[in-house]
Amino acid sequence: MQLQSALPIVRALADGVNPLTGEMFADESPYSEPRTLRALFSAVELMEREVEREKRRERLPANFGKPWTEAEDATLTGEFDSGIVLHEIARKHARTLSSIRLRLEKLGKLEPQPAN
Repeated sequence: MQLQSALPIVRALADGVNPLTGEMFADESPYSEPRTLRALFSAVELMEREVEREKRRERLPANFGKPWTEAEDATLTGEFDSGIVLHEIARKHARTLSSIRLRLEKLGKLEPQPAN
């Protein structure tokens, strides 16, 4: 089961609701016990953070965080030397604009930008 699908179920349990019937759990239910509720709310928080992290990851370029190869370095410098704009280079390499800039700095093609 995907985390995004499990989250509403665990959230319902934390709220004291049977996720299948929508009925509130009885006071004698283990789901009404304070330690159980705290554990479920903690689980919901962790799950929500992970779902958000997954969403952010999906928006990142495909090569985000991957190591650079010599071949990719050669392609990158060739594209830069031929005047292709950095945004286009980033799109072609499936990397972020900042990773392209940092790599070009490392390769001596751009001057390092001062930290703000």
